[in-house]
Amino acid sequence: MTSAFDTPVAIQSIPPLSALAPCDTLVIAVPESGELSPTARVLDESQGGWVSRAIAAGTIRCKRGETTLMPGFSEDGAAMVMFIGVGDLTELTRSQAFDLGATAIRQLTDKSRSRVIVAIGEVIGSEFHDAVVAGAVTGPSNQSLYSTEPRVFPPEALDWTAVDPSAIEQGRIVGESINLTRHLVNEPPNRIFPESFAEVAKQIAGETGLAVEVWDEQRLADEGCRAMLAVGAASSKPPRLVILRHRGGGEQEPIYAVVGKGVTFDSGGLSIKPSEGMVDMKCDMAGAATVLGVMRAVALLKLPIHVVGLCGLVENMIAGNAYRLGDVIETRSGKTIEILNTDAEGRVVLADVLDVAIQHEPVAMIDLATLTGACMVALGRDVTGMMTNHAGLIGEVTQAARHEGELVWELPMFEHFGEQVKSKVADIKNIGDGRWGGAITAAKFLENFVESVPWVHLDIAGPAFNDAAKPARDGGATGVMVRTLIHWLRSKT
Repeated sequence: MTSAFDTPVAIQSIPPLSALAPCDTLVIAVPESGELSPTARVLDESQGGWVSRAIAAGTIRCKRGETTLMPGFSEDGAAMVMFIGVGDLTELTRSQAFDLGATAIRQLTDKSRSRVIVAIGEVIGSEFHDAVVAGAVTGPSNQSLYSTEPRVFPPEALDWTAVDPSAIEQGRIVGESINLTRHLVNEPPNRIFPESFAEVAKQIAGETGLAVEVWDEQRLADEGCRAMLAVGAASSKPPRLVILRHRGGGEQEPIYAVVGKGVTFDSGGLSIKPSEGMVDMKCDMAGAATVLGVMRAVALLKLPIHVVGLCGLVENMIAGNAYRLGDVIETRSGKTIEILNTDAEGRVVLADVLDVAIQHEPVAMIDLATLTGACMVALGRDVTGMMTNHAGLIGEVTQAARHEGELVWELPMFEHFGEQVKSKVADIKNIGDGRWGGAITAAKFLENFVESVPWVHLDIAGPAFNDAAKPARDGGATGVMVRTLIHWLRSKT
């Protein structure tokens, strides 16, 4: 069964010389050394050495990511040929391979193409093949979900030479899972809200074999999730908690947990945001969307481990029953929170969700949240901030991020930051003392709800959503950290 979030293209592996078969476009990789791949060599010989001369003259560019598109060389072969530079092969990374695939296919979505043959795998190492396929699958992903006229035309078929079918399947699963995360984040808030997100989660669970449980507002009340209910009280769209379970290991195998903040729209509540700060707040559920993308991949990759994914879904709005500054909320864990800023709502939601997560007794837990503008001030728009109570676990996540080429940086969790979230009238307050170290004080707040479970908090406020397009992707949602968390979980198998 397929879903609306699967790639619309058919993907398969074909023998190398099949690259010379009729197609709309043939994609050939060219390393900085100028060495020709088998397919490029055959073309060069058939054209009297023209390809070699064009590379030597710089007409065909070899710098990584640069493309040269030209008409095909014969009537019975490719109508168009794209040469894409791969740079120095000795320095190639998985992230760069991912971007090569994404860049090549994204540039071929300007019009309908029935068949694209990709020969990049003839040049790059097999350890990069799944990454380049994943990138190619994400290439057509875009944010024009509701344009009346299509702006992007994904190829109907992508055929890969010199790539093993298993690498194609792994790349396809990861790429589609990133697309799922991106799609959800790009959806407008009148389409994706707590209940509709939960329906998508149930659809994905049904298609992948994940077990799914959805707590509605009555179940949340019965479970004592008062923090979630407080944040969502002013919305006509009541909160939901989605719990997804993948049981791929033996009976005694440990459980790993991934937790996501899912504020489907954030007005700031009574601490209302200005218009320019509110316009992109559909993306405030990127943590939950990442969890769903990761859980989809875990299930389809059939990882032999146990993973539980939790998505805390609310809409932070304004009405007469909105939670107020000065309110004290008792959380599911029993700890009390003094509310001093209703726009610091994500950590209040996660207080309950983390408490539910630790009752699954995970051996390690990671949460993701578009939590603080302070993290963007500290690290910019492209870097994920990391905070932890366990050096070993953050080392594992850092290694996974480096492997996949996603940018992360650890921020310190010194004890004095915890002092800044202590309240005079409750156990803790939901903001620190002033604007300084805001990403860290937010993490110290969350640390109150993880007990002794090894835990890493990922603040993805910067890289989860970028307005500007890049050669490898459209503007909007990025799907950041999906690849990292999949790799981290695979390392546990």
